[in-house]
Formats: sequence, structure tokens, C-alpha cells
Amino acid sequence: MMSTDSLAGKRTGGTSGRREQIIQQLREQGSVQVNDLSEQFGVSTVTIRNDLAFLEKQGIAVRAYGGALICDGNAPPVAEPTLEDKSTLNISLKRSIAQSAVALIKPGHRIILDSGTTTFEIARLLRQHTDVIVMTNGMNVANALLEAQGVELLLTGGHLRRQSLSFYGDRAEQSLQNYHFDMLFLGVDAIDLERGVSTHNEDEARLNRRMCEVAERIVVVTDSSKFNRSSLHKIIDTQRIDTVITDENIPPESLSGLRKLGIEVLLIQE
Repeated sequence: MMSTDSLAGKRTGGTSGRREQIIQQLREQGSVQVNDLSEQFGVSTVTIRNDLAFLEKQGIAVRAYGGALICDGNAPPVAEPTLEDKSTLNISLKRSIAQSAVALIKPGHRIILDSGTTTFEIARLLRQHTDVIVMTNGMNVANALLEAQGVELLLTGGHLRRQSLSFYGDRAEQSLQNYHFDMLFLGVDAIDLERGVSTHNEDEARLNRRMCEVAERIVVVTDSSKFNRSSLHKIIDTQRIDTVITDENIPPESLSGLRKLGIEVLLIQE
């Protein structure tokens, strides 16, 4: 008896025909999702993942969380810089973004500071705050708060990723499950209106999604260079964001798109 995948393959022109259709969708939409393609073509998710792996080897697509992104010369997925590079890049801009972020934090607030260089600047400014609870997965963020007497510091724990000085893994994710936070300050590697918020590392993306689940308000802190870009692993859809703090050089189409989605955008001057 012919398998379901084989029958579906006959209907869609076989493996080659199906992959051509996936390429066409990638060109039209910029991204595809495994579950959607599986339902569309009537084949298993394993078959679709094999298709996407093939397209990735051909340099046509790059696989991302739950699907794949188009890989073209105009908008290639961004590579991950080192933490040292990040710490010296746009430092004055990050400090201005941090000042705007800290103004949102009031006594009694319970917040999450994601790992990163912008959130590190937020932590530095929190040293003068009182009656604030901060959880973080960033070793550098925690170090900045060691002498902050008015801040109760919680660490996620887990495995240390030395390249980003961030903790990740099951233990880190489980540490969040019994808490509820007022705000999450999320640093991002890339943000695109259609493709959402993304980062370079799968484990960090998984932890970031868990952070988003336990926070009442999601505040993205990023400079304008991260817009209209995508990294390999999606964190959340853009619609999930409550507030974006960035600089005034944000692309106009990104600014208008965020506001049309009802997202608060706080612009700072360089």
C-alpha cells in the first residue's frame, strides 16, 4: 500500500514539485512554517523538515524556530557578534535607551532583565533604586547589581554560555515557572514586523519565550540597526510586544508598522 506521503507527493508533483512550491512561498512571504506546510501538502512534518534542510544546503533558506526564512543577498540572517564587540558598539546609545527603560521601573516592581549589553546598562542605573526585584539570566547583569542594596537579585541558574555570559537550559526555564513579573526588558539581535523578534542561539530563544510567558509587559530595548533583520531562532511574534525603546533612526516603515499594531514606541535621541 502506498504511504500517505507518497500519495500526497503524487498530487503535488513529487518531492521536486513540492520543494519548488515551498521556494515560491519563501520568495513571496519571506518565511514558512513547518506545520502549515505539512497541512498544505498533506505530508508529515518530518518530510517538510527534510525539504527545508535540503533548501538550506542549497543556500535558498535558513531554518528557524518552527520553519525557515528566505536566504537572499538583500537580507541575510545576521551573524552573532562577540560579547566584547557588543559591549563597545553604540555604547552611548545603549545608555540613553537604558535611561528611558529605568524610568519605567517603580518601587515594588518585579522585573526580568535578559542577558545582554543594553540590559547591563539598565542594571547599572538600577543601583540607586529601592524595593525592586530583578531576575536575570545574565552573569554580567548580575555582577552590575551585586552592590545594589535596594535590589533583590534572583538568578535563573542553568548552564553558562560563555560567548554571551548567559545562563540557559531546563533549570533556567524551570526557575521562572513559579513567578510572575511586571516587566521583561528584552534585548534582541533582530526584529522584523513580519518575522518577529529573533536571536542567534536556540537555547536562549527558548528561555526568552519562557520569560515572555511570565511577564505582564514585554519591553524590547534595541538600537535601530536591529530592525528589518532576522536571526535564526524566533522568540515571539512582533504583536506580542508591548513597548519598544529605540532611537530615532528606526526605519519609518518599522515605526509606523509598530504603531499600527498598537505597540508603544519610545524614541530617544542619539
